[in-house]
This record gives sequence, structure tokens and C-alpha cells, in this order.
Amino acid sequence: MQSTTPSDTILVIGAGGQLGLELTHELRQMYGASNVVAADVRAPQHPEAQEAGPFELLDVLDKARLEEVMRQYKPKQVYHLAALLSATAEKNPKFGWQLNMDGLFHVLDAAVDLGVQQVYWPSSIAVFGPDTPRENTPQLTVMNPNTVYGISKLAGEQWCEWYFRKHGLDVRSLRYPGLIGYKSLPGGGTTDYAVDIYHKAVAGQAYECFLEQDTYLPMMYMPDALKATLDLMHAPADNIKVRSSYNLGAMSFSPEEITRSIQRHYPDFQVTYRPDSRQQIANSWPASIDDSKARQDWGWQPQFTLDKMTDDMLLHLKQMETLAV
Repeated sequence: MQSTTPSDTILVIGAGGQLGLELTHELRQMYGASNVVAADVRAPQHPEAQEAGPFELLDVLDKARLEEVMRQYKPKQVYHLAALLSATAEKNPKFGWQLNMDGLFHVLDAAVDLGVQQVYWPSSIAVFGPDTPRENTPQLTVMNPNTVYGISKLAGEQWCEWYFRKHGLDVRSLRYPGLIGYKSLPGGGTTDYAVDIYHKAVAGQAYECFLEQDTYLPMMYMPDALKATLDLMHAPADNIKVRSSYNLGAMSFSPEEITRSIQRHYPDFQVTYRPDSRQQIANSWPASIDDSKARQDWGWQPQFTLDKMTDDMLLHLKQMETLAV
């Protein structure tokens, strides 16, 4: 497949979410705002999402509307990011399955029918389950997810691989760990404590964590997630050996460790622990990830450590708080 040029159009579905917001901005910086179409089920609220650049209201479950948007803009690349996350999907399982699966089918079918060159679809560490080796979880291993989100993501991986084999569609995917960024609030994921905890620290408030203090989970700072996504999408097709979804790692830490990292800046910051239903989800997920296939195939290399991420998160959140006053 040819790589995207500045004259090509890119469609980002779910552009208002945690990842979509920042990915849309990054793509517009690279390819020009007019060449990147943001689409979401809600109109943009964030200032950065209101910059020059096309926006379309789109519910990915509305197949006719999706095809209308794709026929209008004729995108060469589609980033399909709309999904119901882990904890939220457990509360509304049938809708979680419908959004995560039917939305993916609509995008894949439209891409095949309309000649889209590349599709990006995110998977997650939620595809793993309680039978999976928790330390240094391999690319290929026992999975058996026990959440609706994980089940839908595992099924989605297999369908993406099938569309590649059956239709030659260049679908690419990453199994994201928990994503941490300062531009959006938590969105209903089990790893979202690692976003909320920074907001509480900057606001001078104590934080009540819904996970136990020694619960290790794989995490990633948003700039690394953006870099990995774009590195994957810009890699030559021949380099992409995994057509289900690549393991992706950066760092693993516990609530206790992120608290200590924050206390380097806020010594009086206090955290208490009251585990809820999300603890059982976290217990079924990996504690660390083997991402050697991504490193080998397309040169993945993370840039942020826990303390480096903390320094950057707190800097930006303090700047945002100052601007809001």
C-alpha cells in the first residue's frame, strides 16, 4: 500500500475521545487540517477540536450515515476509535458488544466497498484474561477475556485479520495498555485511575483509588501512544507481520508507585484505597507486556518513564489550571 500523502484525506471516527482528540490534532499537524476529517457522535467541546478542519456528526452504528461520510470525503485512511470501554461496557454489556462489534463491521465493510487503503483499529490488553501469564505477557498466548470489552476486542482482532486475508484490506492494530493524557478526563476504563489521580493532586485534593495499592498494570503516556500508532501506520505493509493486533508496552506501575512519583512534587498528597468491581477486571489483565514483535517488525521504542510522565503531566495540568483562573 502507498503511504498517505498531504493531498490524501484521513477520517478519524471517535475523534472526541481520549485518543481521538490528540490523534486528530497530531494528524492535522502532519497532513494539514483540511485533510483530516474528525467524526464523532457528539459535536466537539474541546478548544483544540474546534480548530480549522472538517467535522461530521457520525454514529458509527448508522451504516448509511457512515457510508455517506466516506463517499463524500473518499478517505485513504480510516482510524476507527469509537468504543465503549471496559468498566462502562460491563454496566451495559449488550450495547457494549453492539457498539464495539457492529461499528467495526460497518467500517471494515465500507472500507472494502469504497477502496480505503488503510484502516486503524485499536485493541487492548483487555483481550487477555485470568488464564494468561501476567508477567511479560507474550504476543501469542492463552487469552480467554472475561469482560465484554475484552471479548469484543478479541473477536475484533480476529475479524481484522480475516478481512486482511479475505479482502486484502490493510488493517493495522495495537493492543494498548492503559493510556494516560492531560487533555481529556477519564472515560470509563479500568486504568483511568492513573489519569484522575493527577487531576486530584493538582487540585490539592486527596484521591480515593478503586484499585489496591499493589495492583500492577501496563501503562503508556499519550505521546508514546500517538508515536506508536503513527509509526505503525507509516510502516511499509511488508513489515507488518501481525494482522490481529500487536502487543504494545511502555511501563508498568502500581497505584502506590504513581503516588510516590506524584509526591516528589506534592509531598502532602494523600491516597486511600477502596477497591471496587474494577479490581476484578484489573486482576485478570497482564502486569507487564512483551512487545518484542512490535520492536522487531517496525521499530517500536517508548520514550517515557513513570517519573518523566509525571513531570510532564503535572506541568501541563498546572498550566491548564492557571489558564482557567
